[in-house]
Amino acid sequence: MDHLRELYESWGFKKVATYIQTGNVYFESRSNNTDNMATKIEKGLQNEFNFEVETFVYPLDELAKMLKRDPFSKIEDDGNAVVYYGLLYQEPTQEDIDTLHNYNSDIDSFKVIGKELFILRYRDKGKSKFTPGLVEKKLNTKCTTRNRKTIIKLLELYN
Repeated sequence: MDHLRELYESWGFKKVATYIQTGNVYFESRSNNTDNMATKIEKGLQNEFNFEVETFVYPLDELAKMLKRDPFSKIEDDGNAVVYYGLLYQEPTQEDIDTLHNYNSDIDSFKVIGKELFILRYRDKGKSKFTPGLVEKKLNTKCTTRNRKTIIKLLELYN
């Protein structure tokens, strides 16, 4: 992950750090334009590795707010119950959200708030139907997910 950190630094980002092997990179930038930053990073990664990497840039203060908006915040991540946060590329329509509601079950339930998706999964109740492909197809937007513990750890590491 040192190489990834060095790439971000070469693109002008400051205080760059990575967390685990999932491509979680956090950094400081003088720009507040997350779309421009994502485009810059995607182009840089394409040039370096010769393949496309969809990139989401999400400010840490927004991750902290997301944690506070979590509709499943009273449910403890205990290994069986797991909460995932999905960062959506664009806000889905109500019609698309309603379509995804058809997949709510005893195993998975979800809530969409703006460009954020919250998924509660019970592992002991069976196989989940909430795959990244299903979510992206039904909501008609790109999505990247992290479990709640990862989001909390990212916030702790940066502060």
